[in-house]
Amino acid sequence: MSSNPVAETVASLMPRAKAELTELVSFKSVADFDQYPKSESEGAANWVADALRAEGFQDVALLDTPDGTQSVYGFLPGPEGAKTVLLYAHYDVQPPLDESAWATPPFELTERDGRWYGRGSADCKGGVIMHLLALRALKANGGVPVHVKVIAEGSEEMGTGGLERYAEEHPELLTADTIVIGDAGNFRVGLPTVTSTLRGMTLVRVQVDTLEGNLHSGQFGGAAPDALGALIRVLDSLRAEDGSTTVDGLTSETSWDGLQYEEEAFRQDAKVLDGVELIGSGTVADRIWARPAVTVLGIDCPPVVGATPSVQAGARALVSLRVPPGVDAAHATKLLQAHLEARTPWGARVSTEQIGQGQAFRADTASPAYAAMADAMSVAYPGQEMQYAGQGGSIPLCNTLASLYPAAEILLIGLSEPEAQIHAVNESVSPDELERLSVAEALFLRNYAAS
Repeated sequence: MSSNPVAETVASLMPRAKAELTELVSFKSVADFDQYPKSESEGAANWVADALRAEGFQDVALLDTPDGTQSVYGFLPGPEGAKTVLLYAHYDVQPPLDESAWATPPFELTERDGRWYGRGSADCKGGVIMHLLALRALKANGGVPVHVKVIAEGSEEMGTGGLERYAEEHPELLTADTIVIGDAGNFRVGLPTVTSTLRGMTLVRVQVDTLEGNLHSGQFGGAAPDALGALIRVLDSLRAEDGSTTVDGLTSETSWDGLQYEEEAFRQDAKVLDGVELIGSGTVADRIWARPAVTVLGIDCPPVVGATPSVQAGARALVSLRVPPGVDAAHATKLLQAHLEARTPWGARVSTEQIGQGQAFRADTASPAYAAMADAMSVAYPGQEMQYAGQGGSIPLCNTLASLYPAAEILLIGLSEPEAQIHAVNESVSPDELERLSVAEALFLRNYAAS
């Protein structure tokens, strides 16, 4: 990185950043309070609140959101007449999945092979640290030139919409000229990237019932309708022969015009087994950023171990549908439910229930904030130009903020590049990315203040 005072300050702060991320990762802040103690999330929220107070933030508050979680808010005043920038991250994390599959304990930040491993290290507790580093670097080099609001969400991973509903009920709270969402990631380590689109999502639970109770498969199998078999048939109807998503009435032929994702690179990033084909048609970028994608997240049925020779009376599944910008998530939900109900065979009884939903998002990349970020990225990543990519995941808050504050510019950056393996075992963050992106964010705030 080229030498400049902001970069030098961030570099000097990296040992402190590692110590703080170690503390924050240690909280098992999964917003599923049936599985994880609520006190863990409350501990993480208080950690963030204390960190904001230590940096001079005013009006620091733990906001009780309608889904029973807390978001942390703080305001750092800048010069009179300055613009206002909202910095977003979330402190809640995904469950660690199979803890025995982690090379090191998921809630203990561990350095290995030049990366820091731990649940939430990249997604998105590292984002909280990134914001703190950027602000500290500016304070050490002439001051923060804008008013700064920080909001750290407590239930982003659960998709329960607590902060979205709170923002809608208190629209004055998060008003800003520009919003920086620290929950995305570079396309590759060392390649500065802003995320310009997000797919929306919907979650639907489908229940299929055929009998009053399970039956002996020898006595009744062959004529008695098998609910698990019916469910498998209807789930299979959600894909074409090549694996493309096929939901009746939902378009799946749109294309991505920006940065492309080479198939071999995708295979490596996704760790696809040798000889296994990718699914779908079009370019990889088309498939993961511009088209709908269905995933069966889980099926309730007897496990193999302990299974009995029975015809199943009932079975259910949880189905996720990602939808690209331009497709209304509520409409997609209705199409998915109608498809599941229409495609269930043998007259089986079927019911569907929407569990969660979030709209897709498309940013205005021609705005002054994007020019300010491009200049900042070119300094933080010498010799590289800022790239525009999509993201297959969803951040429902983006659309809520875009609706509440239509004049605000929204940028998405972050630490969740492919090697980070967010949501999987052995999640990690690149400290080099944390350092560079913190520099970029600091320089962006300075550039934006002058624009």
